[in-house]
Amino acid sequence: MKIKLLLCLAFCLGELSGMAQKRADQQHLNNPNSFTMIVFGDPQGYTKYDINQPLYELSTCWIADNVKNLNIKAVLFTGDLIEQNEQIVMNRNMLNQTSKQMWEWSSHCLKRLDNKVPYIIAGGNHEYGYVRGDEGFTHYPEYYTAERNSKTSEHLVAAIPNRTGTMSLENSAWEFKEKNWGDLLVICSEFAPRDTVLAWAKNLCDSEKYKNHKVIFLTHSLLRETSAEYTDNENYKLTPHNWGKQIWEKLLYPCKNIRLAICGHTGHPAEVAGSDEDHAANNAYRCDKNSEGKTVHQMMFNIQCLGGGWEGNGGDGWLRLLEFMPDGKTIKASTYSALFGISPVTKHLAHRTDKCCQFDMVIEP
Repeated sequence: MKIKLLLCLAFCLGELSGMAQKRADQQHLNNPNSFTMIVFGDPQGYTKYDINQPLYELSTCWIADNVKNLNIKAVLFTGDLIEQNEQIVMNRNMLNQTSKQMWEWSSHCLKRLDNKVPYIIAGGNHEYGYVRGDEGFTHYPEYYTAERNSKTSEHLVAAIPNRTGTMSLENSAWEFKEKNWGDLLVICSEFAPRDTVLAWAKNLCDSEKYKNHKVIFLTHSLLRETSAEYTDNENYKLTPHNWGKQIWEKLLYPCKNIRLAICGHTGHPAEVAGSDEDHAANNAYRCDKNSEGKTVHQMMFNIQCLGGGWEGNGGDGWLRLLEFMPDGKTIKASTYSALFGISPVTKHLAHRTDKCCQFDMVIEP
């Protein structure tokens, strides 16, 4: 009798293993010796409506599920994880969640990444003040702490206080060591960083310890969509501040080892939703020479208007994948939708090959 039960159990387990989920659109590296960093652009449209919130979690679940397959080393958030930092009265024309509900949902979604991969979050304007970032206080350090993700301690090497004097990951530096790329440093900043922050970042880049690192700078406001002009004179009451133009002049241009800058913040709905213009209106890219004559690649990626505009679904699950090739100099940028890719019916829509969505960047030594 026992033998029959064991045989039956073995058969059932075999049947269940044969029923394991088959990925609808499993992604793969172009080269097995590459590694990836994921850029997650402005998910505020996911958090502000409860009906959109599952798309945020789907995206972080997809990233967690592909950490090994795509050799993901970090997730870079361009800011605006929530729509309003401190509001209990809901403007139902543009959201149906309070600030606390938005902060808690975003934090919940990032739990999918905890202890799997480090995530680095640039503070966006909507993380500050009451509504849009006119004041300097924020709930950021209450939800994103150095302790919540074990992968943080493996890579976090520096941080300074935020605008209220609170120690926070808003202004932080993260080190990565890769066989083919050598030493990398990712520095992220608060929204409209103060001179103190830019000077701190520059001193890190110039220091004996990091002067030979390839540096990626992550901030919220740098480039305008489509035109790729620098943001400047933005209509916010927050002071002191630096916009894109000043960030270039004070940090990106004088630092010899910053090779890539990433931002979000700008973007607008396309005239025809779902058209090729949809992505073009929410992307920007430019290259400029720094003081040493080296190319600084600058990329803006924002998803909040994709999937129906300001009050749409929040972004259609779009992610920017940066594959660092084993030649130690080429980064292949591609754009993928976790939402479209999960279904065999829509997986043919999950990859964008527009010029603004798929391109190579060559990092100079």
